[in-house]
Amino acid sequence: MYFVPEGTNKCGFYECRECNYRFLSLNTLPRIACPLCEQDICYEIGPDESIEDLLETSDLKEIIEGEDDVKRLDQLLSCAYQDDDESWI
Repeated sequence: MYFVPEGTNKCGFYECRECNYRFLSLNTLPRIACPLCEQDICYEIGPDESIEDLLETSDLKEIIEGEDDVKRLDQLLSCAYQDDDESWI
């Protein structure tokens, strides 16, 4: 599988507020760091900003439970980001 290991029964479906990247993670926290935005973070913060706001840009959209549902969404997202073939739509 592309985002989570084979046999995963529960994971979080996240969307980044900055780049709109959607991904699965083994975490189910309300906010986590985006794997794409995390590479380009500028750690200089202003007086009214917090480091958490810079790092945790992805919001939990849904908790996916059940091995079949996790596998199906993982395949769907991997097709969306990996293939040039749009027949999956």
